[in-house]
Amino acid sequence: MRQASINLSANVLSALLGLLSVFVFTRLFSTHDYGTYLLGVGFASVISVAFIGWFRNLILSEHARNDGSDVRGLVLSGYFVACLSAPLAWGIGRLVGLDAMASLAAVGLAIAVGLFELTQDLVRARLLAMTAMKATLARAIAVLCLGAVFALIDRTGLLLLASTALAYLVATWVQARVAWRGTIVRFDAPTLLTAARHGLPLTISLTLLAVSSVTDRFMIANLIGAADAGKYIAGLDLVRQTLMMPAISAAAAFFPMAVLIHASQGRAAVRSHLGECAELLLSITLPACLGFAVIAPHIANVVLGADFRETAAAIMPVIAVAVLFQILTQQYLHVSFLLSGRNSFYLINTLVIIAANVILSYALVSGYGVAGGAWARLGADVLGFVCALILSRRAFAVPIPLGRLALTMIAGLIMALIVGAADRLLHVADLTACVILVAVGAAGYAALCWAFDISRVRARSQRGLTLFRAKLAGMGIG
Repeated sequence: MRQASINLSANVLSALLGLLSVFVFTRLFSTHDYGTYLLGVGFASVISVAFIGWFRNLILSEHARNDGSDVRGLVLSGYFVACLSAPLAWGIGRLVGLDAMASLAAVGLAIAVGLFELTQDLVRARLLAMTAMKATLARAIAVLCLGAVFALIDRTGLLLLASTALAYLVATWVQARVAWRGTIVRFDAPTLLTAARHGLPLTISLTLLAVSSVTDRFMIANLIGAADAGKYIAGLDLVRQTLMMPAISAAAAFFPMAVLIHASQGRAAVRSHLGECAELLLSITLPACLGFAVIAPHIANVVLGADFRETAAAIMPVIAVAVLFQILTQQYLHVSFLLSGRNSFYLINTLVIIAANVILSYALVSGYGVAGGAWARLGADVLGFVCALILSRRAFAVPIPLGRLALTMIAGLIMALIVGAADRLLHVADLTACVILVAVGAAGYAALCWAFDISRVRARSQRGLTLFRAKLAGMGIG
């Protein structure tokens, strides 16, 4: 809970800064230039995963154990080798529709993102949540500030990509001393080849998963233009940046802890741990997703520029529901594959998602435009969840506490109904409506959590109060 709360605090603040970035950038840049930037960011996310996927399981399975083994030199040398394929990545960028300079800037961004993510993985594997928090906030602040400064030079998507790459390098520097201090880099070809063979299934599956997450935006860009893609991605990323942060915060704590518990205490202990994690994850993400869907038009009017609002308001409720299924798949069910060592299951699950995304996107975008892209994403994420659930039964059977999860779903749905009813009664400005409705939703959900004892909130609140009183007594207060 302590780790998750620190990660959540960092990522909530980062999400708020991300919302501020969207607020600023959708007013500074045209839909076409912002669309070019977002397409470049999407492409960079795929390439960065391809660069670092080889080392993700190595860090989680070896570095997280904290048993004296040091894989950092291997990871860093391997990353340098992976970056030698940057010219090939540039060529792929040209093939998917980016112009020469945008593709070059996107590959540079991918290298910076990969280095930042590897550094974050090392920090989180050792449960150094405060260090990760500083770097996360540094990244969000740098993206906003450098983007605004570069916009004074020229308001093009190309310069915005360059400023974002620089922001990631700044954020990497913030945590580099803690993560990489004492690292000895040696080029050990046989060890690197062994790590590459072991990491190949995960790398392929994570890369394909990243491809599936951007398929719709590139199909929209190629079918109906970069400007429409910019409107679509602005709404899509607004939802994902807001809703994925709480889930990533929780998973960043319980994934490494699951590895430690599994290694030291066995199968029964880790199943008990994961049962609590499942309830905690749903109790955080479900109300956030449902609440966002209900007040999506107000959020679009507050955060986005005028040219982006209509499209975003139409697609964000659908995307919010899709994100819920994506979270349950990636941030919970995938831990089954990690604990069982069934890396091929990542690949199978990802192939199902990408196939569904490509087929549905082509059919629905062609027929219904931007709105079709949102429904295609929802369909692909639902199918991906079902596939991961089936595969998890054949890997490490993670617990699905249906009774506890049902209570969480009931509480979330009641909260959404309360917020929807309150929204119909309000006749105020969008920002005021957001503040009031979020407060109503939070208060209502908190009361429901207490009534249903969701995530054992009563016992945990009592323990927290006891610890707080003990700390005050130790300080001579009260």
